[in-house]
Amino acid sequence: MRTEKVAKVPHDLAREPVNQRALKMKGLTVVESCTFNKGLKGSMFLEDHLLLFVLEGVYTVRFGSQEHIVRKNEMVMLQKSIVVEYEKSGDAGSDYVLDYMMFFLKEELLTEFIKMADLESNFPSALVPITVNPVNDRLNNYVQSLKPYFNEPDTIRDGLIKIKLLELLYDVADADEQFLYQFLQLKRTSRKSITEVMEQNITSPVSLNDLAYLSGRSLSAFKRDFQAIYNTSPLRWIRNRRLDIAKEMLVHSTLSVTDVCFSTGFENVAHFSKVFKERFGMSPSACKPPKQEPSLENGL
Repeated sequence: MRTEKVAKVPHDLAREPVNQRALKMKGLTVVESCTFNKGLKGSMFLEDHLLLFVLEGVYTVRFGSQEHIVRKNEMVMLQKSIVVEYEKSGDAGSDYVLDYMMFFLKEELLTEFIKMADLESNFPSALVPITVNPVNDRLNNYVQSLKPYFNEPDTIRDGLIKIKLLELLYDVADADEQFLYQFLQLKRTSRKSITEVMEQNITSPVSLNDLAYLSGRSLSAFKRDFQAIYNTSPLRWIRNRRLDIAKEMLVHSTLSVTDVCFSTGFENVAHFSKVFKERFGMSPSACKPPKQEPSLENGL
């Protein structure tokens, strides 16, 4: 169960490492180099497709019932618009905990690469949300070649960063063609059941644009189809469904109001308390069962 706010990545990256530096293109973070000196756990919602290289230590990713452990000289691909749990740690005996580099791949970059590389076939039959692969010498050298850029990020032009990102995609394609096609499959999103999409993501901090994307629809088509199914607006339905789940959790678990707030997709406790009271006529704390005093045994 999630008990902390889910970070929306790359916008809400935690600023706790010893050394965390970013390269930006058009004002948006596209590459991040991080070194942590302590273990860290959390959850994040991916706003972009993510390719993460582990240089030292161990990066563990959990998605649903699956756990993926990424070690030194390995990379992990994660598709956008999913919520994952992560754990950052170091190998036994290492002097520091974790050193890794993240690449946030925008849709327009993938589209341009597909056209440049003239990729049209051999797409995988099914999309795999998370994939772990080894990193070869060529990819290792590529990652090392970026390190001087972080010493002067404000002087690096967008055009050069774009070229480096396209170089990355070519290197990944040459290292393992099927690995890259997992990204390309995202460009062929087919329509999915709105009901299935909503139930799978109801407690995730997703936007309507994200839900429309996951269903394979434009935003206007998503709203129209949603209205036809539920006879209400998506925002109203999502809020009420989350509040119903929150009430059940408050009544039947020991989680605090704050924990329930973040675990059901709300991002502000004050707002959560306000809309909860509007719907149920009581505050969230009033739903929690009273604490039972320990009973005394006879004769004591």
